[in-house]
Amino acid sequence: MEFVITLLTLVGALGFFIYGMKVMSDGIQKAAGSKLRGILKSMTSNRFLGISTGFLITALLQSSSATTVMIVSFVNAGLLTLIESIGVIMGANIGTTVTAWLISIIQEFTGVNAKFKVADFALPIIAIGFPMMFSSKSNIKAWAEILIGFALLFMGLGLLKESVPDLSENTDFMLFLKDYANLGILSTIIFVFVGTILTLIVQSSSAAMALTLTMCSMGYIPFEVGAAMVLGENIGTTITANLAAMVGNVHAKRAARAHFIFNTFGVIWMILALPLFISTIDGFMQNYFSLSPLNAAGTQSTISFGLAIFHTSFNIINVLLLVWFVPLISRTVIRMQPSKGDVDEEFHLEHIGTGLMHTAELSVLEANKEVTKFGNITTRLFDMIPELLKETDIKKFNNLMARIRKYEDITDRMEVEVADYLAKASQGEMSDSASLKVRSMISIINDMERIGDICYQLSITIERKREQKAYFTPELRTSLEEMISEVQKAMIIMNKNLNSSYSQVLITDADEAELAINKMRNQLRKKYLQNIEKGEGKIQTGMIYNNLIHSLEKVGDHVHNISEAITGK
Repeated sequence: MEFVITLLTLVGALGFFIYGMKVMSDGIQKAAGSKLRGILKSMTSNRFLGISTGFLITALLQSSSATTVMIVSFVNAGLLTLIESIGVIMGANIGTTVTAWLISIIQEFTGVNAKFKVADFALPIIAIGFPMMFSSKSNIKAWAEILIGFALLFMGLGLLKESVPDLSENTDFMLFLKDYANLGILSTIIFVFVGTILTLIVQSSSAAMALTLTMCSMGYIPFEVGAAMVLGENIGTTITANLAAMVGNVHAKRAARAHFIFNTFGVIWMILALPLFISTIDGFMQNYFSLSPLNAAGTQSTISFGLAIFHTSFNIINVLLLVWFVPLISRTVIRMQPSKGDVDEEFHLEHIGTGLMHTAELSVLEANKEVTKFGNITTRLFDMIPELLKETDIKKFNNLMARIRKYEDITDRMEVEVADYLAKASQGEMSDSASLKVRSMISIINDMERIGDICYQLSITIERKREQKAYFTPELRTSLEEMISEVQKAMIIMNKNLNSSYSQVLITDADEAELAINKMRNQLRKKYLQNIEKGEGKIQTGMIYNNLIHSLEKVGDHVHNISEAITGK
């Protein structure tokens, strides 16, 4: 019973730490998410800038997973190439080493013999952040989350240190260390595996690192074992990412595979070089700090700082070695995860998977990419209408009709899937601007689905024209082509607006396109009525022509509605 209570206490302390890390990371994303995404967009023109960007973002967020989510978002949107994203991932690996330093410093201040205790720091921070939680301003509430999350992280580390049982009295554990810690390279491989499994169990490399550093600082495991476990944690965090990417799109899978290849190759060469690396770190610490992580009796923090130095130097050297092989890594992951062809020909959400992102803000960002793709699909569907009008071959005509029906079905299902995703995302906390964007996107996808319906109705009308052998004079055909051309111009403007930052879109161009469509509709309808009065042309043919003009104008209305929704009108 005592063992169960001890185990649950340890798991609870780990949960405290992980929750604090998540709250702090989510708060930072809400407070500065758009700025961080701006940095990602502007600072990835080459792989070296990408490394700096990845380091900066991860150091701020204290979460390489959150950085990876944003990386995948920009690869999906075409704002980052795969090669640029690999550079950012490399930088994120260096940025995550800041966690080890943070843990080491906090442990130094919250140690058994330390002058300050956890409550001396954590409770005053919570006291500052708690009243801010009730602010009506989303930015202040986000900063409250940052403060409270940091305090919870602080408390979690303190509890973790208190919860780790005295393993020096555990005979089985000490025998395990004695038997397996002195087998040379085999020992390294064993404890790399232990570190990997530990990370998979706790589902957080930061939590695994905290546990490893705690055990090292309390003298339960030697420096060499701790170093091997840190290497395993580097692999463990990539396996977690790859499992998450299983339900993602091809871009997410490629980014996750690149992360795995980069980290695993680094661990392989470090396993071979570990004895030399450890002795170099030991010599460095003895020369500059008169401390030895290999002989740290009585000094709890020496091994922790030694592991922080090891983690940082390993990741920096690994980046410096592999940054020159980024194109090769890119080609390798593309071969490992090839594209499945034209994703638009089958129903497939390319940018959002089955699960939400780490925060509601990032989920909205992912959904926005799907809405942009939805606009391209709708445009492709409309472009089939003039092709259908001109097609004279019966077999090609029927094939085109089948494609239009297929695309109309895709638009129906895309509206349902994206709307469902947005509904789930909106259940989480989000900024006022993100909430407005969700409402805009729901309106947009509704209009796109209606465009799909009207295109299908247009195809049915054209099919009826063919079956009834209704003949359009050259004048009528020219009028239809001109009307279609005006609608296509409006759709170009629509897609341009969808691909832009919503806050920067002006309605002027869309208004002009809508006026041009309405003006042409009025002119053609007036001319049609005049021809009917003169008895020119067949009534049946005229009705088909009039229905086509009316439907084209309705498409123009929905296209204009989309631009209005983007601008918030």
